[in-house]
Amino acid sequence: MSTSDLFSSAPLPSERAAELRAQLHHHAHRYYTLDDPEIPDAEYDKLFRALQALEAEHPELRSPDSPTQRVGGGVLAGFTPVRHVVPMLSINTETDTEPSGAVNFDNRIRRALELDSTSGPVEYVAELKFDGLAMSLRYEAGVLVQAATRGDGETGEDVTSNIRTIGQIPLRLPADAPPVLEVRGEVYMRRDDFDALNEKQRAKIAAGAKGEKTFVNPRNAAAGAVRQLDSGIAAQRPLSFFAYGLGDITPSDQGGPAFTTHMAMFQQLKAWGFPVAEQTRVVRGADELIAFHQHIGKTRDQLPYDIDGVVYKINSMALQRQLGFVSREPRWAVAHKYPAQEQLTTVLAIDIQVGRTGKLTPVAKLAPVFVGNVTVTNATLHNEDEARRKDVRVGDTVIVRRAGDVIPEVVSVLLDKRVGDPAVFTMPHICPVCGSAAVREEGEADYRCTGGLFCGAQRKQAILHFAQRRAVEIEGLGDKLVEQLVDAGVVKTLPDLYKLGLTALVSLERMAEKSAQNIVDALEKSKQTTLPRFLFGLGIRHVGEATAKEMARHFGQLDSIMNASEEQLLEVNDVGPIVAQSLRTFFDQPHNREVVEQLRACGVRWEEGEPTAQAPKPLAGKTFVLTGTFPTLSRDQAKDLLEAAGAKVAGSVSKKTDYVVAGAEAGSKLAKAQDLGLAVLDEAGMLSLLG
Repeated sequence: MSTSDLFSSAPLPSERAAELRAQLHHHAHRYYTLDDPEIPDAEYDKLFRALQALEAEHPELRSPDSPTQRVGGGVLAGFTPVRHVVPMLSINTETDTEPSGAVNFDNRIRRALELDSTSGPVEYVAELKFDGLAMSLRYEAGVLVQAATRGDGETGEDVTSNIRTIGQIPLRLPADAPPVLEVRGEVYMRRDDFDALNEKQRAKIAAGAKGEKTFVNPRNAAAGAVRQLDSGIAAQRPLSFFAYGLGDITPSDQGGPAFTTHMAMFQQLKAWGFPVAEQTRVVRGADELIAFHQHIGKTRDQLPYDIDGVVYKINSMALQRQLGFVSREPRWAVAHKYPAQEQLTTVLAIDIQVGRTGKLTPVAKLAPVFVGNVTVTNATLHNEDEARRKDVRVGDTVIVRRAGDVIPEVVSVLLDKRVGDPAVFTMPHICPVCGSAAVREEGEADYRCTGGLFCGAQRKQAILHFAQRRAVEIEGLGDKLVEQLVDAGVVKTLPDLYKLGLTALVSLERMAEKSAQNIVDALEKSKQTTLPRFLFGLGIRHVGEATAKEMARHFGQLDSIMNASEEQLLEVNDVGPIVAQSLRTFFDQPHNREVVEQLRACGVRWEEGEPTAQAPKPLAGKTFVLTGTFPTLSRDQAKDLLEAAGAKVAGSVSKKTDYVVAGAEAGSKLAKAQDLGLAVLDEAGMLSLLG
């Protein structure tokens, strides 16, 4: 190939600009009009910036229909178009996600206002940048008469009937509202409401409902709800609203309000009954802009809704008017984004990770991608159902998301980029760590390794569970020591604990001879235990303390439990099909039986006897929840008393709870019990009930 051929193969600037415009128009249509985006926001921003740079270098390529010259979006067929009296323009985005992004904006403002170093700091209003659907609410004579989407900024869609279903939006304003008022804001969906909605959608899909789907993110779920021709569907979606600005409004010389600052407008919106974000602040100068950006960035993931940045606006309305607009954006405002939480990458492989409790999790191995301020190479697929639902396959181009400290996950697959017909993911039925059977219990989403005491991945968790106070109790054997013993290869199974000597322990980091002797003494002491404690200490799934006690009472001997059929296990009080199957699966594994025999050989012992006849239990079938601090009893003592009387002690409050026992400083559990109208007792009331 000649040199001229190499140069001629590169697209001309006009061709590249046309290509970028076409891609941006396509993705804007998917995002704004269909509410069904194909790529993350960060990917769209890259294309947009590339076109901006190209047009800056070649101004002759800038056309009136370029996405850089107008707000994306359009009117969906079926909705009545609404011409905005005051255009709903977008805000310029500061793509520098570092503190310097705030400095850049402040410097631009100071230059535009011709302020020198002796001038004081500029006053701004700092707000959240919500990830929802922009909305304009028009009130006439204090009554909501029209709600319209942004559309292309000039013309939106009439969605009044759908917006009326949002309880946070007032239908009538106080008497002091101006004759004409357009309130601009954002319709959004809270994360917890979004999760609940998707759970319902998954249930519908599982039940065979046609045309149902899960939603990619809260923004699209909210937009899809607002842009439904059937307002009944919108009414079923949990939507929320924040107000942040004004459009058309009666002029002050005709009885309208005269706002001198942006913050005064915010406060008035709140007085008229509109929800506004409590994080909104007046700040001065670049340093305070930076502080706001960093503070919100640190607390961003604790917010109940999604944001993708913050917005800075000059507080003075007079200065806003002085600076005016350029092209599609106001000069006096900017959106300062955070690092993208979603990016595109490629799935290189799908591996299986075994957790400390034996849970098998499919993990996508990814081509490294910078997302959420870190380089991500792995993303969870959660379980087989989720991997199948998203149809993630090796070689796929996927959207990966990382928010805060949340484990990165694959959000969706770009099916149009799939090459060939890669194999559908199938969860293995063998643990990749120890080779034990992996089973999925009825009603469960996850496969779990049945290796238990034998599986290397579960080793630390198994030892800590066995050594805890309510199990066999090995005093002094805590997280750090167990981690050292396992990582050094000194302890591989539970029986190895009882083979430890002073020499092995003293060789560990930060382990003095006296401390080592204390561990040796604790191990010797722990050899004398009880059958319920030992059975609970084995860490069999679904077998808690109460169940272990019932098993010991019913059978009397461990061998009888180990050899019992599922039918025989079901005869035990409080043992249902799931617990019986779990017990049978555990003891059907030869290596689990071998661990039990080795523990016996090491001297671990307990008293055994004949099965005990069940005495009547006054609280059998009753469920209790304990919360707060009691005057004379510890939580464990109260739990023991209740379980001895046949009660079940649960960790959370539900409609199935019979009693909540509340002590001092009881928290959310007590509040939930009161909301549900449940019986609430103090310690004295519980003891009285116990007789």
